[in-house]
Amino acid sequence: MERAKKKVKARDVVLFALTAFLGLLFIYPVFFALISAFKSNGDILKNPVALPTSLYVQNFKDLFAQSEFAGAIVNTVFMTVVSEAFIILIVPLAAYGIERRKSRVTSFIYTFFLAGMMIPFHLYMFPLFREMKLFHIFGNMAGPIVCAVSGAVSFGCLLYCSFLKGIPIEIEEAAMIDGCTPFQTFWKVTFPLLGPCTGSMIILNGLSIWNDYLMPYLVLPSGKPKTITVEIAAFVGQYSARWDIVFAGTIISIVPALVIFCAFQKYFVKGVTAGAAKG
Repeated sequence: MERAKKKVKARDVVLFALTAFLGLLFIYPVFFALISAFKSNGDILKNPVALPTSLYVQNFKDLFAQSEFAGAIVNTVFMTVVSEAFIILIVPLAAYGIERRKSRVTSFIYTFFLAGMMIPFHLYMFPLFREMKLFHIFGNMAGPIVCAVSGAVSFGCLLYCSFLKGIPIEIEEAAMIDGCTPFQTFWKVTFPLLGPCTGSMIILNGLSIWNDYLMPYLVLPSGKPKTITVEIAAFVGQYSARWDIVFAGTIISIVPALVIFCAFQKYFVKGVTAGAAKG
């Protein structure tokens, strides 16, 4: 027994040490950005890892004065919120129809969605831009939003279909016997049981949309406010860079992402059974 306890303790120590090392490895970039946000550009270049000697906030003033950062925040929030709303409205319904209406057509659609996940973005980037111009959504906020929603359908259907397989269909049948329509059955009975899946979708897609750089950079018009990541990247040039402003903008962009993650992180560890019991 004593030897077994020693082995367990040794294993726990090793796991704790490994977890602590990985935690420090991932937290260090955030810590480096935080201390650099309150240092001048000269201090950053002189000694990047040194702590700031004073609370230097001129970086944040220059960020808003020398760029359209306020408008970029508005655009980023609008793009993220609207995209998330359409994703949560469309993707669960699509997965519900595929999973509960088994047929050759729905099986083909499900396979088609999965196949779309295997195609790299750079392969269909130019045809996508031509299609966006055809539908007059190139050069405005509708373009990135439509791309974000359509890009979330494949993985979203895979995730929701997996969760729907764990929900007994008898619950839905009982609701229909009580007089609910299929639409009411889904939103009032089935959808609340998909809380863990919905929370995961909100976090994964929300962070992806919030931090997206390529699509807003290519689609939104130049000379006007774009998104946070695009405005921050504008301060990094070929021959010079304002790292003080870059880190100041990075810290501002991290705060909403942390809020979203902290608000929905519990859904990563909850299963469908816990969601059903709470619903």
